[in-house]
Amino acid sequence: MRRSTAAAVGTLTGAALIVGVRLSVSAPAVPTAAPPAVDLTGSGQDATPPSKKPSTKKPSGDSDDDSDDDSAQGSSQGAAGGSGLKDGIYKGTAVRNAYGIIQVSIKIENGKITAADATYPTTADSATINPPAIAALKQSTVKAQSADVDAVSGATFTSQSYVKSLQAAIDEANA
Repeated sequence: MRRSTAAAVGTLTGAALIVGVRLSVSAPAVPTAAPPAVDLTGSGQDATPPSKKPSTKKPSGDSDDDSDDDSAQGSSQGAAGGSGLKDGIYKGTAVRNAYGIIQVSIKIENGKITAADATYPTTADSATINPPAIAALKQSTVKAQSADVDAVSGATFTSQSYVKSLQAAIDEANA
């Protein structure tokens, strides 16, 4: 009887210690990364003038010669899937995955995607996975000029959600 009581007390004490340690030990503090501030409404142009300088030179030259502007749009239309994209800012649908919601916004100038931005979760593991994955996806979007971008390794759900939302934004720009 004493042995069974001692065994039960020992087991309960051990379990309590394990639970206590598990509760007191937390994951390493990971700073919550906010997405980089990209304002697609126009003031973001001031934030990224180096990449915009060639673009701003082309439209100024294009404004002098409207036929070049049409041919430039035609070439971008081919890269965007054969149909013209209307200038403006377009927001894709919010796509939910197992880790949160992702929504993509794109900026179209002269029929080309000039900027992409996204809202995404930045809690728990998403704080370390999403910021670099979204940055890579945004670069791929501007380069590909379509939703045909490669998934980022280690961020499969993020990549899939990003592409679905991006395609919705492109569809809106085509409408």
